[in-house]
Amino acid sequence: VLGKRGKSKNTLLVLTERKTRNEIIFKLPDHTDEAVVAALDRLERKWGADMFKRVFKTITVDNGSEFADCPGIERSILAEGSRTKCYYCHPYSSYERGSNENLNKMIRRWLPKGTNFDEIGAEVIQTITNWLNNYPRKILGFLPASAVFQEQMDALLGA
Repeated sequence: VLGKRGKSKNTLLVLTERKTRNEIIFKLPDHTDEAVVAALDRLERKWGADMFKRVFKTITVDNGSEFADCPGIERSILAEGSRTKCYYCHPYSSYERGSNENLNKMIRRWLPKGTNFDEIGAEVIQTITNWLNNYPRKILGFLPASAVFQEQMDALLGA
């Protein structure tokens, strides 16, 4: 999600977990492939190599220049081999990432076009993320994504 054109250097990287629609949002310092890879590296460090691989088996991205470093997105910084598999949508086929596009629209309720993301703090990003993840979804039987995600994580961990 891009900020105000010509004014905002910062952007948002929005990751939508496919099964539960749980959101992870990163504020990036710029709209570059290096910033995207650095954000995924931070996420992998936070989750650990094994858990990251289990939760983020694939990542589907659009054809933007910020996703140009496919080897960087796929490679693990904590273990040998890859951490995920990266897939690209077809050009002009945003419907191939429908859940992500719908949630980007919901983010625009909080941060309309023309908002300068340079002025948005981490607490605002966290508030938006919490709101999205606690929003009841019809596709999830009117449960919030956070509850379904936690249920899936408990099952994954054998809890």
